[in-house]
Amino acid sequence: MTSLLPRPTTARPGPAEPGRPLALVATTGGVGAALATLVPCLLLAVVGWFLTDAGAHGTPRDALQVGALGWLVAHGSGVSVRGTAVTVLPLGLTLLAAWATWRVGRRAGEALSGHGPDADRLADGERDWTVPGATALFAVGYAVTVVVVAALAADPSTAPSTGRALGGALLLAVLLGGTGLAVGSGRAAVWLPMLPRLVRPAATVARAVLTWVLGAAALLLLAALLLDGGAVLQVVDDLGADAGDVALLVVLTLLLLPGAVVWSAAWLLGPGFGVGAGTVVSPALTVLGALPLVPLVPALPAAGSAPRWVVVGVAAVPVLLAAVATARVQRHQPTLRWDDGVLRGCVGGVAAGVLLGVLAALAGGALGPGRMAVVGPLAGDVLVHAVAALGVGGALGGAVATAWQRRAARRGA
Repeated sequence: MTSLLPRPTTARPGPAEPGRPLALVATTGGVGAALATLVPCLLLAVVGWFLTDAGAHGTPRDALQVGALGWLVAHGSGVSVRGTAVTVLPLGLTLLAAWATWRVGRRAGEALSGHGPDADRLADGERDWTVPGATALFAVGYAVTVVVVAALAADPSTAPSTGRALGGALLLAVLLGGTGLAVGSGRAAVWLPMLPRLVRPAATVARAVLTWVLGAAALLLLAALLLDGGAVLQVVDDLGADAGDVALLVVLTLLLLPGAVVWSAAWLLGPGFGVGAGTVVSPALTVLGALPLVPLVPALPAAGSAPRWVVVGVAAVPVLLAAVATARVQRHQPTLRWDDGVLRGCVGGVAAGVLLGVLAALAGGALGPGRMAVVGPLAGDVLVHAVAALGVGGALGGAVATAWQRRAARRGA
């Protein structure tokens, strides 16, 4: 969190800057955050339309509709394809929208750093509503854009849910846009020291643990794809794709890749995931059925059960990752108190487990008809396993690091 703080010169609110009203800056910021990912989606859809059949079928309006629907799906709207519900998020596009919302919110916050009461008025007890008011207007700008896009792109055959898209947009705008506004305007630098002493180091641990677990999951996925590289090429060949189709397929696969990493993390944590009703892919057991032709499918393990030592070894990996990540954080933020070291590791690990459970819930849903109506990680089980494994690992890492630092302190004394 401390790396997100602006320079101290922006941390002191002063008189409002003339010609830059808060309502205009915040509302246009919300619209800009929405357009930051909407416009690339529209351009990608038009380019993909030309690459696939050189514009022989359909019109540019159809391509723009596909791009707008993809953008809405990234916000959770879902869509109907030939009467079949598709609700799985293209998590790569969702994360891109989250990053864009944060960046635009921070820039809008920098433009609003001079708004609000000055130090004297704050000392007199006046409340500073700059960030809450700007966040509300930022969310309104984002939400209006979603409603307009849904009204223009939706039709009875596609049936996206405007309500779910609006809910996803408001979450992005309030949580990430509001945080960006607080950081950019300098208010976060004032508020963070008021937090309890444990919160900031625990948040640093949570970020480190989450990064290590997702990094290990990405390496696991990459290794599985490299081991079955021939099968990946065979899938592309079976699709009969030409150069334009392959280029579009690569882009779509990249958008799905973050979701696949979360699936891999679910496998690493133990519960695993399903690729259709009645299927399971976990360290202990893999049960598969008919699979879609997707380049990521060859990364799936072979059907069957694994030896017990493999299951135990895989179960130990998240605990070790959390312990190492916590110890590395404590190396740069040392403490000689046992309660501090253990609690910051445990709380940070539990927080990382909760975030992984949320990602697992976002990465699942419906991907087609029949048995493909249920795909993705077992979110509830992933949450329980992640909280337990990463909380224990964080506590162990904090305890070991504290013991090492106490020993070093005694030697120095």
